[in-house]
Amino acid sequence: DIDRLAEDDFSDLEDHEAHEMDVSHEDFVYPERLFRLKLEYSCEGLYATAPEGIELCGGDYVIIPTKYGKDYARVMGPVSQPVGIKPSDVITIDRKANDEDMAKAAALREKEGSAFKIFQEKAGNHKLDMKLIAVHYLLEEQKVLFFFSADKRVDFRELVKDLVSVFKMRIELRQIGVRDEPRITGGLGICGR
Repeated sequence: DIDRLAEDDFSDLEDHEAHEMDVSHEDFVYPERLFRLKLEYSCEGLYATAPEGIELCGGDYVIIPTKYGKDYARVMGPVSQPVGIKPSDVITIDRKANDEDMAKAAALREKEGSAFKIFQEKAGNHKLDMKLIAVHYLLEEQKVLFFFSADKRVDFRELVKDLVSVFKMRIELRQIGVRDEPRITGGLGICGR
């Protein structure tokens, strides 16, 4: 109860566990060549280091390991003082994307439109209550990602079997929350953020 605390004694209100967690990497020195990256299909931000010999500037594309597999990301620019990240969040850039990579990425983006329609048709056939948000083919792996939202948990095992028979590659369905949906679609919420 706040009334029982002395005016200058708020130590009982502090979150000691969170404080202890921050201390573990407080002394970590982030690499000099640290860059902010963005995955365009999900608008997810990442921090990465570049190997020696690779010169990068804002707007360049690079090949990186992601949680889904190897893919491309856009370099937003160098970072001198990262905020709110742990040392384990920093990844290493594999290489700079070349013209062949970018041509392949453009071709895969065109395929995403037809994959979107196929997914909606198959989900309708299975009478699944799910809203498809985005489709993305990974650049360096035979894998397609489908991001969807739903009001409740969806059993999509039969849908995945159908999709694998059509696409003949690995399929990953990711249920996302209502806050992730506007981020992926590039929209704004009612709060204006």
